[in-house]
Amino acid sequence: MTTLEATGEAVALETAVRSPGRPAARRRTTGLTALLALIALLMAVPVLYVASLSVRSRDDVLNGGLLPSHLFWQNWPDAFRAVDLGHYILNSWAVAAGSVVLTLLVAVPGAYFTARAGRRGARLATLVLSSYCAPPVVAVLPLFFLLRNLELNNTVAGLALVDGLANVPVAIWLLDGFVRKVPKEIEEAAWLDGLGAWASLRRVVLPLISPGVAAAALICFFLSYNEFLFALSFAQDSSAQTLPVLLSLFQGDKNVEFGQQAVVSLVGIAPVYVLAVAAQRRLVAGLSSGAVK
Repeated sequence: MTTLEATGEAVALETAVRSPGRPAARRRTTGLTALLALIALLMAVPVLYVASLSVRSRDDVLNGGLLPSHLFWQNWPDAFRAVDLGHYILNSWAVAAGSVVLTLLVAVPGAYFTARAGRRGARLATLVLSSYCAPPVVAVLPLFFLLRNLELNNTVAGLALVDGLANVPVAIWLLDGFVRKVPKEIEEAAWLDGLGAWASLRRVVLPLISPGVAAAALICFFLSYNEFLFALSFAQDSSAQTLPVLLSLFQGDKNVEFGQQAVVSLVGIAPVYVLAVAAQRRLVAGLSSGAVK
């Protein structure tokens, strides 16, 4: 037998050995894809139902059923005539963006301290995370007086301040793992070059944890955009009210404008949905890189 024939038989044998595993791998991939598709469909059900409500009359909604008996498009122009929807959406974006800036200014050095300060950092992390476990309603009264003394009550800046502070524990928890992944030897080399702790954080650590910072910023943005309790408590008129508060205004004493409420919901979540899809890869990459040691 020649060398070429022996090589051909070896390749054929290897192919025969490996081939039984390929259908099983395909089945696993197909099953996983089907499972993910089912989960995505289940998560889309509430949005699809809201879309259904947006083209149904009030009587049709009260009669029950998942699908409209007939399409009632009048809800859309009625919703835009009833309120200045763009104003509330801009307020929500301004509050969310401002709160993210404040959250990161506090959370980045906070996470650096919890990751590098040993027992003191662990105690601070415990204190910060335990405060997040308290019901938000507990903080409403103290925050109300704080904003009143700062003359920030009923302002977009005041809501951004409150939401920014409220999201600090979440951001510290997310960023702590990213800071711990940065080798201490890199910081020690920076210290030998004459950099202090703050300069090392800004010039060395922060660029290395930028995926985590981006992920934390997106998550805190979504949390602030959806926040309702503080916006309802600290914004008494439309000048500072956000989209979640606007949705509650469609519920009157006797009637609820389900269709118009659904229209406002769809219009409000559309830009956030676009942002989430656009930043999906960065969000997943950031969270996964922080989870893998």
